[in-house]
Amino acid sequence: MAKKDPSLGEEKFKSKIGGQAVIEGVMMRGIDKASMANRLPSGEIDLETWPIRGGKNTPWYRKVPFIRGIFSFGISLADGYKCLMRSADKQMVDDEEEEPSRFEKWLTDKLGDKLMPVISTISIIIGLGLAILLFIMLPTLILKLVEQFVELPSIVRNILEGVMKIGIFIGYTALTGLSKDMRRLYEYHGAEHKTIACYEHGRELTVENVKEHCRFHPRCGTSFVFLVLFISIFVTTIFRLSWENVLLRVLCKLALLPVVMGISYEIIRLAGKYDNIVMRIVSAPGLWIQRITTKEPEADEIECAIAALKAVIPEEGES
Repeated sequence: MAKKDPSLGEEKFKSKIGGQAVIEGVMMRGIDKASMANRLPSGEIDLETWPIRGGKNTPWYRKVPFIRGIFSFGISLADGYKCLMRSADKQMVDDEEEEPSRFEKWLTDKLGDKLMPVISTISIIIGLGLAILLFIMLPTLILKLVEQFVELPSIVRNILEGVMKIGIFIGYTALTGLSKDMRRLYEYHGAEHKTIACYEHGRELTVENVKEHCRFHPRCGTSFVFLVLFISIFVTTIFRLSWENVLLRVLCKLALLPVVMGISYEIIRLAGKYDNIVMRIVSAPGLWIQRITTKEPEADEIECAIAALKAVIPEEGES
């Protein structure tokens, strides 16, 4: 669990601003606008801002409890992926001497401006398919195999399945962190959290001040994913999903996923809003996993996070 440094004082307020690490940068989403700051190959910081529907203009489906979690997750996922692709494009250095391959020429001739949207769509489909395979199908298939030798009560199977999902998630994030590029992304993730923490403490947004704050935050997407995996144990137990047909069980779990996300979203909102013993216990596992998905950032990474955050701070402040 993240420990508070008494020398930094108490938080002045709980911000509604959230963010995401992207390739060589940070994306921040405020109340009525969003931004992305990227460190270009030249060393300069490139800053983009764009309006979003928020504040008084927030649509009704993002205000209704439990329902809002489903839509917020979908919107965040789509926006986050677009920013990732956009940040990757900014790292590309044009090389006029390098000739495209025959395959690249063929794709460009056939698809033209539709090339990148097609590639993005294929990447999303592959990513979702991999997630379903790892977190839904694999644990079910493993337990189905185990049951050929040992008979397990339904509740025990659900618990073991949930534990396997969490284990796969932790193992996957730890494994990706061994990559130099992913470690850099995790450092930007840490810069995002520390910068928001500095802002919530009401301190001036400088590299030195940001460094003093904690890199773990209760409203992090990592904590949300953990809650989704954890709460799915209880939901599948309550609905008593059949273990006889593996395909039917997988389809039922996919159908119940919006319910799980809606519950998880409300809990993560409460964890970000209140600081009491109950919320600390709820947040503890997610904060622990953030030790893997966040790393201590360098000064140049913090500078990007500060630039992105400053761009979305409301002029009237947050109410």
